Amino acid sequence: MESIVQNLIIYAVPILFGLTIHEFAHGLLADRLGDSTPREMGRLTLNPLAHLDLIGTVVFFVTQAFGWAKPIAINPENLKSPRRDMMWIALAGPFANFALALFCALVYHALNYLVISGILAAGWLLVPLQQMLVAGVVVNISLGLINLIPIPPLDGGRILAGILPETASVYLQKIDSYGAIILIVLVLSDSVSFLLFPLLSTLTNLLLYSGRF
Repeated sequence: MESIVQNLIIYAVPILFGLTIHEFAHGLLADRLGDSTPREMGRLTLNPLAHLDLIGTVVFFVTQAFGWAKPIAINPENLKSPRRDMMWIALAGPFANFALALFCALVYHALNYLVISGILAAGWLLVPLQQMLVAGVVVNISLGLINLIPIPPLDGGRILAGILPETASVYLQKIDSYGAIILIVLVLSDSVSFLLFPLLSTLTNLLLYSGRF
């Protein structure tokens, strides 16, 4: 029981902030591209309470790999080039997660260097902090990868719709209402884990254990 509680504490901040920065990035870029809807709805904030979906957050705590926040409302009519801009807005979320994963890895390696160099003493606070940084890498890479799956309403579906010719993207958008069901089937059948875990493992090892930082 103690280990479960400890694990939840270590993953709490990375999960909450990973979900928050993902949605914040969507809203911020939408605002920059001309749609003030996220600002008007109070979503241009790093306060997790403005973004978190209770069920999605609980699922992420349980799986530590899959979950969701409240989607950002965006009005494409306010954008100068709706198809192109929606693609970039969709890409902003995963990009923010990958950038946060890189930041966590850099801080992790910096702390290791300070300890090895004798500049910083290894104390009771350092170990859980480093574990939290490792969790931050894993959580944010997971969020980024899952959202790049090319199925609407995931970001990957929005990105693919912006890349495909307009006639083809119309057919892709028709499965939007079925996207959640398709994703649930993929998760329950372990297809997501089978497809994404090797890439997650490779990227995590590259950032944390390759010795390149």
